[in-house]
Amino acid sequence: MLLGAIADDFTGASDLANTLAKGGMATIQFVGTPTDAAPADCEAGVVALKTRSIGKDDAVRQSLEALAWLKAQGCRQFLFKYCSTFDSTPEGNIGPVAEALLDALDAPIAVVCPVFPATGRTLYMGHLFVKDRLLSESGMENHPLNPMTDPDIRRWLRRQTKGDVGLLAYDVVRRGSEAVSAALAEEGRSGRRLVVVDAVTDEDLRTIGKAIADHRLVTGGSGIALGLPDNFRAQGLLSGRAAALPPTPGPACVLSGSCSTASRAQVADYAANHPALLVEPADLLAGSMTTERAVAWVEEHWADAPMVYSTADPHQVAEVQKVFGRERVADAIERFMGDLARQLAAKGLTRLVVGGGETSGAVVTALGLSSLRIGREIDPGVPALAADIGRPLGLALKSGNFGTVDFYDKALRMLEQP
Repeated sequence: MLLGAIADDFTGASDLANTLAKGGMATIQFVGTPTDAAPADCEAGVVALKTRSIGKDDAVRQSLEALAWLKAQGCRQFLFKYCSTFDSTPEGNIGPVAEALLDALDAPIAVVCPVFPATGRTLYMGHLFVKDRLLSESGMENHPLNPMTDPDIRRWLRRQTKGDVGLLAYDVVRRGSEAVSAALAEEGRSGRRLVVVDAVTDEDLRTIGKAIADHRLVTGGSGIALGLPDNFRAQGLLSGRAAALPPTPGPACVLSGSCSTASRAQVADYAANHPALLVEPADLLAGSMTTERAVAWVEEHWADAPMVYSTADPHQVAEVQKVFGRERVADAIERFMGDLARQLAAKGLTRLVVGGGETSGAVVTALGLSSLRIGREIDPGVPALAADIGRPLGLALKSGNFGTVDFYDKALRMLEQP
């Protein structure tokens, strides 16, 4: 294995694996830290954790365990992948995990670049934009678990870290990889181990990628991986193998737990032409909505690829959280979605599309998956996936804000005939 990555959620892991596979690396996504060795033909391994919204000490511990396994696979470079909207709280977990990985690798410096131009995430003078809006005005300020109220990534990261945080501004990036490399070296000499790096285009990310070819640790969104395969290719280390997924015709279902603006539009679009069952958190907690009831409803609508969703307006979610508690609501929804996916798979489900990082993590865990093969890209950042549950299962795991409005229909079609 050449490149070892640690992702803080499941959809982010798929996003990164998609980028690396498109770049020509034979890529496998692992669900949690494996206990066995990776296949010999794996060039890039992405360990998908669920550490974005847990306590920072536990997030650090799990990330270091993943790092130890990746080191044992012989990786030459390591990547810590977090969301392109930098989802975190003032306490962590991005900063503490990044510093712990730096220490464990005895690495002097790592870039911080949560940029993904294909989905409108850009960084200028250290400020993160979502399309034409600052992060704090993009809807992310209403995130139910990690509200992002400050677009200044350097300032946000300083609240999470022990050391100072540097900035490499856009004018340096535009001067090319040698200028970036020199500027990063100067930041390192000044004692700044984490350096926020501006980027606006894919070409900027390739420039940065070339400049950090010899960095032991890289951190960022999936965009930062755009230039990394070329570094290994230049050394003649890539095989050039392409992934092919099996077709998965048959019963299909969509599950959506994300409350993002994009997800709400996608749910509305899909529900206009397919059966859709809304799951209210209050009903789950009261016991009036159960997994068994939802399974029976899905079976009634197998032929029409139904959707089960808890997606709602963030303000409505906040009101429910006030009554029942944030963690209790989140746990009830995730447990329900995971159990539903597991029971549907046992009844013959062949295609499953999931919206939302936390929901995707719950589903993958409940299905007991250990690894996923990476196929073609459905929309920027979202690949088709294949799992083995004794038979092929086609999967798509979508981060809340990703995908076009017709994503769910598109994903089901591609999984049927990848």
